[in-house]
Amino acid sequence: MEAVIFIGVQGSGKSTFYREQFFDRYVRISLDLLRTRHRQQRFLEVCLATQQRFVIDNTNSKVTERAPYIAASKAARFRVTGYFFQTLLGDALRRNAQRTGKQFVPVRGIISTFKRLQKPTLDEGFDQLHAVTINSENRFVVSSLE
Repeated sequence: MEAVIFIGVQGSGKSTFYREQFFDRYVRISLDLLRTRHRQQRFLEVCLATQQRFVIDNTNSKVTERAPYIAASKAARFRVTGYFFQTLLGDALRRNAQRTGKQFVPVRGIISTFKRLQKPTLDEGFDQLHAVTINSENRFVVSSLE
């Protein structure tokens, strides 16, 4: 089984990437969707107990935020894959400006996440790491991150 952890600022394309690449095969665990840490933890527990593939679709900007997901997944014998969404701050702010309602994130929040964003490494416990960028045609480009 596989656990996928997304890492990136708001507006970097994480949720869109999930819909394009994982929607049909993986459960999406997202604080935006589930609204509380308790609900998110319960969904994670169910996925681990039932050997259900899942994607953690949060910013996961710091090593300490990713560590509990990696540890729990490894304990349940899941392979852990990380996707690091590399984007320029200006591009994330531009994409965010196109959002409406609850999907819009205050600019201050995106800047704060961008400042504390820590690039993931295999030493954290990932089995595999990928970099995700958005090209000039607005398509995702995935490459190995080492």
